[in-house]
Amino acid sequence: MQYMNKVFLLIGGNMGDRLQNLHQAIALLAATCGPVTQQSAVYETAAWGKTDQAAFLNQALLLHTLLTPQELITTILSVEEQLGRRRMEKNGPRVIDIDIIFYNDLVMHEPHLTIPHPQLQNRRFVLIPLIEIAPDLVHPVLHKTLIELLSECRDDLAVNKLAGS
Repeated sequence: MQYMNKVFLLIGGNMGDRLQNLHQAIALLAATCGPVTQQSAVYETAAWGKTDQAAFLNQALLLHTLLTPQELITTILSVEEQLGRRRMEKNGPRVIDIDIIFYNDLVMHEPHLTIPHPQLQNRRFVLIPLIEIAPDLVHPVLHKTLIELLSECRDDLAVNKLAGS
């Protein structure tokens, strides 16, 4: 069997049936990219950046894939499009958003893809769900655990676990 890459994703959205959109995204990712082996609870989070919009539902996933980072981002963009994502404005409302947070311990900077995600240490809505499934994960650039990054994070926007998730 070929080596399976471990990829941590954050999925989220604030339009339509938010929970159903997350479930559909997970199903499509599993069908097109590889097995989703861990999922955090679902968190309701205040919008980040452009704050005058509905709250998001967010969830962290661990995906195992044979895809390269470039193949993965292309597939993710296709999944977002299949679920109705239209890129209208930066940080604006969206049906679904799927971000690659970590890809193994790879560090890469390309015009349309930076890994690890360049803002993860500044966003509680990313760190809190990720910590649930990978508390000891160490950021390959900052050399700190996710728990350490959360303790240093200045973001104070609400991140609340959805009941029953």
